[in-house]
Amino acid sequence: MSLGLPYGLRESGGDGMGVDLPRMRAYRLGRLREQLKVHDCAAGVLFDPVNIRYATDSRNMSVWCLHTPVRYCFVPLDGPVVLFEVGGSEHLASGLECVDEVRPATSWVFFSSGARVGEHAASWAAEIADLVNSYGGGNRRLVIDRCDITGYRALSRHGITVLEGQGLLERARSVKSGDEIECMAQSLAVAELGITRMREAVTPGMTEQALWALLHQTNIEHGGEWIETRLLSSGERTNPWMQECSGRIIEDGDLVSFDTDLIGPYGYCADISRAFLAGPHTPSTTQRELYQLAREQLEHNIALLRPGIGFRDLAQNAWPIPSRFVDNRYSCVLHGVGLCDEYPNVAHWHDFAEKGYDGELEADMTVCVESYIGEAGGEEGVKLEQQVRLTGAGVELMSHYPFETDFLGREV
Repeated sequence: MSLGLPYGLRESGGDGMGVDLPRMRAYRLGRLREQLKVHDCAAGVLFDPVNIRYATDSRNMSVWCLHTPVRYCFVPLDGPVVLFEVGGSEHLASGLECVDEVRPATSWVFFSSGARVGEHAASWAAEIADLVNSYGGGNRRLVIDRCDITGYRALSRHGITVLEGQGLLERARSVKSGDEIECMAQSLAVAELGITRMREAVTPGMTEQALWALLHQTNIEHGGEWIETRLLSSGERTNPWMQECSGRIIEDGDLVSFDTDLIGPYGYCADISRAFLAGPHTPSTTQRELYQLAREQLEHNIALLRPGIGFRDLAQNAWPIPSRFVDNRYSCVLHGVGLCDEYPNVAHWHDFAEKGYDGELEADMTVCVESYIGEAGGEEGVKLEQQVRLTGAGVELMSHYPFETDFLGREV
């Protein structure tokens, strides 16, 4: 069945719209195990639903599990991958070749454990320790992406050395396979269809929330999963940025700015930003200036990107933000993107001494280049963002939704 989507979303087939899922799963599990080996770890225990998805391609109540850690997986350097699933959900992992065994999860969250938190944590730790002893080859170093103090203490009683695991997972996830790139392209196609529907529907008199709902609907209709934020605002609410979508009535001639943050098909993120006007108006001089400067910032910073460039060099050579826009600058020059926003995050030079860290871009990283232009105390602001892939030759644009020619005064 054709989805009728613009920008290249292909028809579904037996291999999942051109994606070789077994190959992608093997690549991702291999990347994780490479990191376990580099860090001399016997295994990892993953609670974050995004990390579980990366390692096993299994999903179950992902948003709920983001704040209620009731499922997890055990990934040894050598040995079977064991998925611990919420009771009654064991069948959801059927057919996933990276999952060797499914067991019922032991949760110690207060919601389900009450006064038995300590008892349940002890049971969980005993089972994990047994797996480490069985498949660790004498190595008792275990990485965990999330673990509260109760779980940590319970594991420590078994002589397990618990190490922070999120950084290890972020580095594993940072370099994408061709199949992952294809998955991301499908999510971007869904996001851009949603943007098209929003652009066509925006009408003075509708609420921000009614407009924003069109992106959610499009995502779910086409196999997407959720949207991570509520970043759509209009009129005076576009400045400063980071104001959540509201019941405000969009007025004639308002600027509407938004950031998709969309988790689409296959769980991959489409993170792009655009701005447009409500109603058949010509942009004002101020709106044109804001938009043109935001586009200039994107073009300048994208032109800097190449494998091997350091984060410090990127920050130093990034587009010089005019002084009147510095106070309202976006939080970073760029950030990585995959199953969600991820490593790396390149701080602006203004913030580098306090918040920045060094590193290098690598081929087959995918990143989002950010811009927000809005004067402190100004009436409006423009948010633009492009998603790109690092290649051996430089960059490949992944997001293709057009910019507003009325704002730029030229074809783009």
